Amino acid sequence: MRAVFTKAELEAEIVERFGKSLTLQEKNDAANLSTGIQVLDDLIGGIPRGALSEVFGSVSSGRTSLLSSMLAYATTHDEICALVDTHNVFAPVTAAAAGIDLDRLLWIRCAANIEHAFKAIDLLLHAGGFGLVVLDMADVAGKDAKRIISSWWYRFRRTVENKPTSIVVMASDSCVRSCASLSLELNGVAAWSIEDGQKQSQ
Repeated sequence: MRAVFTKAELEAEIVERFGKSLTLQEKNDAANLSTGIQVLDDLIGGIPRGALSEVFGSVSSGRTSLLSSMLAYATTHDEICALVDTHNVFAPVTAAAAGIDLDRLLWIRCAANIEHAFKAIDLLLHAGGFGLVVLDMADVAGKDAKRIISSWWYRFRRTVENKPTSIVVMASDSCVRSCASLSLELNGVAAWSIEDGQKQSQ
């Protein structure tokens, strides 16, 4: 099995799989993308488009549930989505049961290779046409995530500026820092508030 593909081959594969669907997102003028959770949308206004957001929290804090909700809403509302799965933890059967339309989701597994995950995100953002792009680093140790050089985050943020794409980084601890337009901390308790100018769950 081949482990290395050229950029042109990857782009051709994406176009072959999704075809004209990639252009649907360009028609969406909404400033934010719903999380699929009304009470959370009322608090934060949804996930901003044309921006980089981060969602972080410890194990059992609600990260996976929120990820499933965002993907379920987006894939059932005319959005093409991409999930870059750093540690191959995404479960398609569970995702389908949660309402995610797998035909509108591009799933990229990176087998714990962070460099591959970041290169995949870069390719996806430059390809365009995605309403929601998620980088799932929830299983990357917090200390390793914080070592990621900030130039990657700035690059991603610049790439989606003025585009209808929302990019969300899921992690165990805050790592995007000042590059994030939205920083959402999950603590695993079903109550929502705003503290110190940051939006977070309690």
